[in-house]
Amino acid sequence: MAFMIYCLDKPDHLEVRLANRPAHVEHLIAHEKRLITGGPLLEGERMIGSLLVVDFATRAEVDTFLAADPYSKAGLFQSVTVTPYKNVFPRAQ
Repeated sequence: MAFMIYCLDKPDHLEVRLANRPAHVEHLIAHEKRLITGGPLLEGERMIGSLLVVDFATRAEVDTFLAADPYSKAGLFQSVTVTPYKNVFPRAQ
């Protein structure tokens, strides 16, 4: 099942994001088969959060994935919203 993960950074935490970005990217690469899409949310050129769409069987698996993310461990996020998601476009082949 697909889930959309919408994360907003705490104010003035860009340094935390940048310091943990390499480990965060490694975490995503380790779970690449589960990723549908993902990337930073922007305000101008500045990263202010993250948006991921992932494929896990259960919400509990998503929560485990999030808890292991270096961004989560570093306390980067002000808020995290996880919502079931259905991909419509582009159309599945």
